Amino acid sequence: MRFRDRRQAGHALAARLRERQDAGALPDPLVLALPRGGVAVAAEVAEALGAPLDVLVVRKIGAPGHEEYGVGAMAGDGGPVFDEEALRGLGLTQADLAPVVERERAELLRRERLYRQGRPAPDPRGRTVIVVDDGLATGSTARAALRALRARDPARLVLAVPVASPQGAAALGPETDDLIALHEPAAFMAVGQWYDAFDQVTDKEVLEALRGREQA
Repeated sequence: MRFRDRRQAGHALAARLRERQDAGALPDPLVLALPRGGVAVAAEVAEALGAPLDVLVVRKIGAPGHEEYGVGAMAGDGGPVFDEEALRGLGLTQADLAPVVERERAELLRRERLYRQGRPAPDPRGRTVIVVDDGLATGSTARAALRALRARDPARLVLAVPVASPQGAAALGPETDDLIALHEPAAFMAVGQWYDAFDQVTDKEVLEALRGREQA
C-alpha cells in the first residue's frame, strides 16, 4: 500500500475512521493533528467525521551534535518524555539535555502561538480525541502527545495514522485506547518511503488547513 500524498492518505484513513464512527465507537470526536506533516491528513479526517480540527505541537528532543537522532519529545504543556534506553546507549542523562529541552520548548511555544492565532486550546476532557499524524516510525513524538493528552482526561484516546512501523505500533498500543494504522509494512524504513509525494509542509499550509476547517 502506497499513498499519492498526505491528502489521499487522509482520505483513506478518514474512510476507516468513519466506519468506526458509524458503529458508535467515536462519539463526540475532536481531531488533533501533529504538525506539520499530520495536518493535511487530519484535515481530511475532521471533514469526514464532522469534527473540529486543531493541532497539538510536538517537538523532538535530539541528541547533542546529532539533532536528527531523537532521544525524547515534548508536547503541549507536558514535560519531556525521554527514551531512557537511547540515553543509556549514548551515555547521556536528562540533565545533559536541559539546553536542548529549553530550545525546543521555545520553538514549541512559538509554533503554538502561530498556529492558534490567539484561539484557546481545545478542551479534550470527556471527548473522543483522535490524534493524527502522517505516519509512525519510532513513536517518540506520538508518545509525548498521547501522554500530554491523557493527563487532561479524554473519554477515549485514539491514534490514527496511514502507515506505521510494526515496532512503533506495538510500542504505542499501550498508550492508546485504540490505534488505527492502515498499513504496517514489515520492511519499514521511513514514513516518507510510503508516499509518492512527501514534501515538507510549511507553516502557511498548516494555517490554511486550520482556517479551512473553521470555515467548514
